[in-house]
Amino acid sequence: MHRRSTLHVLLTVLLLGTLGVFGASTATAEPPEPTPSPVLPTQGGLVLDPLDGGSPAVTRPPSQTGVPSPVLDVAGGPQPTSPLGWTVLALLVLVSAALTAVAFTTLSWMLHAWRTPEHLLATRFGARSSEERALRFSLLVPARHEEEVLGDTLDALSALHHPDVEVVAIVGDDDPGTAAVAHAAADRHPGRVRVVVDDSVPKNKPKALNTALRQVTGDVVGVFDAEDEVHPDLLAHIAGRFHDTDADIVQGGVQLMNVHTTWWSMRNCLEYYFWFRSRLHFHAGQRFIPLGGNTVFVRTDLLREAGGWDPECLAEDCEIGVRLSVEEARVAVAYDPELVTREETPGSLCSLVKQRTRWNQGFLQVLGKGVWRDLPTRRQRLLARYTLSMPFLQAFTGLMIPVSLVVALSARVPTWVSLLTFLPLVPTLVTLAVEAAGLHEFGRVYDVRVRWRDYVVLVLGTFPYQVVLAGAAVRAVWRERRGQRGWEKTEHANLHRVTPSPAGPAPASELAARSTS
Repeated sequence: MHRRSTLHVLLTVLLLGTLGVFGASTATAEPPEPTPSPVLPTQGGLVLDPLDGGSPAVTRPPSQTGVPSPVLDVAGGPQPTSPLGWTVLALLVLVSAALTAVAFTTLSWMLHAWRTPEHLLATRFGARSSEERALRFSLLVPARHEEEVLGDTLDALSALHHPDVEVVAIVGDDDPGTAAVAHAAADRHPGRVRVVVDDSVPKNKPKALNTALRQVTGDVVGVFDAEDEVHPDLLAHIAGRFHDTDADIVQGGVQLMNVHTTWWSMRNCLEYYFWFRSRLHFHAGQRFIPLGGNTVFVRTDLLREAGGWDPECLAEDCEIGVRLSVEEARVAVAYDPELVTREETPGSLCSLVKQRTRWNQGFLQVLGKGVWRDLPTRRQRLLARYTLSMPFLQAFTGLMIPVSLVVALSARVPTWVSLLTFLPLVPTLVTLAVEAAGLHEFGRVYDVRVRWRDYVVLVLGTFPYQVVLAGAAVRAVWRERRGQRGWEKTEHANLHRVTPSPAGPAPASELAARSTS
């Protein structure tokens, strides 16, 4: 019998607690019984005021007597019997339903990997493959102005425990600093690391990858970023996944690690945790997957037949995943905490906004390109449309939930409409509870100390983080409409490495020992 993980237990407790709070709040939402008005004496049809010597009292309009009037307004808005009133009611109901659907969908995909202990176990890598020698790997590392991090990465990749691998560093012809670091690594690891110069104009990541694709010699092409920290045994397990599943593509796990750097880095790390730990497994099962930008491995022949990466797309990983899904390529996803590729969050809030802008704009490009319409089934096409629109739906959800609460608390609406406006709060609170449980699990599996104040920061940062994502989504739409598709680079500072080497690249043997410890 399988022992349930800590996440299962925490999810159960937090879910029951969240629903209990919501149930208590709705249970007290019934209006109080009206107090009967006293019967006052009348004279000649006028009401006599007993506190004023029996003189006639001033008769007030019903709307001023304290009895709620059936109006839908905040300080005098349209009545529900009018067309405008019913329109506003309908909009409130539709927005609440949409917010609830998006929130529940996000929650469901976050928890996909934890459906059962057996399913969670199946998402991990299997044993090392005895067939690893049957595959030759070509690992592409595009780098632009990455002098501080590239040397460590190339040393780590050259130390991978695999007998047949080439590491291809791709540098621009206008970037002598990064080129010098790459050539120095090639000198340290002759026959293992080589340098390819990209002379495309203007330069971006997909163009660099396509430049190298024409020269690789491996059976499988893998992509890594210039700042990646890779486990020495990764390729052996990737080869095993190819052999066990007969896959065309294997997507490995990527994990941001520096949870304590800023108030938003924790949320950024958790996003990666749930995306690679759970959601990508769901997409692979549906045969539609927006691939990750690195630690992704594709059979070279298939990649060349597809024409490589789209040179103009800002989300080249998502775009190639959609095209290969249309071709019904078999995708296997695996996430193992010991084998994930470690990265760092963007170094500043501005860098985060630029990174999310680029991703969102790339999703817009893929959505507008329309290749997803050629997916074999209607279910896949609906999932593709929804997934490619999701960054904007999530941003809209995060901003509209407080608006819905304000309307529900301040506007005079029928009780059933008021309750509906509170409905998105249920999956939102449950999602927050899941994130708290995920933070605990993250700390446990990665041996990271999670303090009580980290949970406070997680909760308090929920709405501000949604504002940041919404701003990035709006900026992406604005840039796409203006035709601005320049590549905005994310800076890196080696914050994720177990032992950063500020003095320069560490020896390959030290990197291997560092990764296995």
